[in-house]
Amino acid sequence: MNKRRYVVCGVSGRAITMWLKPIYEQFSDYAELVGMLDIDPLRFKICNKDLPGTANVPTYMPDEFDKMIEETKPDAVFVVSRDSFHAHYIIKSLEKDLDVITEKPMTTNMEDAVRVREAEKKSKGKVICTFNYRYNPQHRKIRELVLDGKIGRVTHVDLTWYIDIAHGSSYFNRWNRMRENSGSLSIHKASHHFDLVNWWIGSPAPTTVHAFGALNHYGPNGPFNPSKKDGRHCRECTERSKCAYKARWETRASAIKIKDDHLESFDEARGVLYTPEIYRPDMCIFDSEINIHDTIVANVRYANGVLLNYSANFSTPYEGYRLAINGTHGRIEAEEWGGMGSTAFPCPRATEHYVDYYPIFGSRERLWIKPGVGGHGGGDPCILEDVFLGVDPDRKYDILADSRDGLSAISIGDAVYKSIMEEKIIDLTEVMTH
Repeated sequence: MNKRRYVVCGVSGRAITMWLKPIYEQFSDYAELVGMLDIDPLRFKICNKDLPGTANVPTYMPDEFDKMIEETKPDAVFVVSRDSFHAHYIIKSLEKDLDVITEKPMTTNMEDAVRVREAEKKSKGKVICTFNYRYNPQHRKIRELVLDGKIGRVTHVDLTWYIDIAHGSSYFNRWNRMRENSGSLSIHKASHHFDLVNWWIGSPAPTTVHAFGALNHYGPNGPFNPSKKDGRHCRECTERSKCAYKARWETRASAIKIKDDHLESFDEARGVLYTPEIYRPDMCIFDSEINIHDTIVANVRYANGVLLNYSANFSTPYEGYRLAINGTHGRIEAEEWGGMGSTAFPCPRATEHYVDYYPIFGSRERLWIKPGVGGHGGGDPCILEDVFLGVDPDRKYDILADSRDGLSAISIGDAVYKSIMEEKIIDLTEVMTH
């Protein structure tokens, strides 16, 4: 059997745990890691400690991408770098006719997403966008109900998402807090949510977006800011005991814990956590440089007439969502709860997984869902099989996302940010022709 050869751009915690570890532990008969690229050499050391099998894998710096491709001759490239670098590595890979597997979001703005689409049209390579939340068993059931025509023609979707105080605040400790790095949370986080909606309703093109947003919880005017002062870092902060967001999870005697999604597989007990000159995940959530929103509401219209009401709040006591999908012949309702906040403020239904189906005429049908095992509600292990083994030929519907799906989700998220900032309705008709 010929193994498929992979390189990775961005040796983040996500890269190590989600993609590299499975190569060595589950898919070693099908996949081989032949190269790693990152801006911080420390990441290679972390990876080698977590995965000893990577010790002999060649490593490269960002300006050595061409050299890496020439020397390692990969079949595909994993892009798991900071969001703002995604377009760069995706397009360079496509120019070399290589397949690309990119973490969401595919890019940080709709213009770069269009560039990816155009590059793919000229390439022998294809783009996979790893919208793993589609694979969650509950989300698959929702898609199946719509496909089966249980609610007729979809007319309206109502989705409200809550991100708890521990998870939500972590985005403002890190590079995500800057629009130029992440595209904003309407892209970095909400692209997950917009993709789910797009997929559930059959992936029609979004045409119009109108949104409002605010920075209510973080930034210098956050109500729990101990003082208006820039440049603080949690690790050395003299006001940490006065910070409600840190005090909620710590005592004076406890060691400070810094959440870092991009190096979560490595902790201080085993060595160093990060290279401060390159990246710090403990920046103050009340800094004035923050230029994204933590409270978002949006209306979206699709080419087929479906309407979406969406909202997200990034500082709530517990985490989860409430969903309703309305159609000409019925309605689907679903909820999902979790997050660190749910431990302190438990939702009474946090451990229950079901989807409710309401026909226009008739009685409610409650469909109990067996919870998935693994990250993102069981979505991560399932998408790994599609990526490394190929799409399941027995599945009756598409689920693995491509570059058009990436463009669609990003376009909505980018239009949300632009609508908030420019105070106008954003037209996506032309963008979605690509």
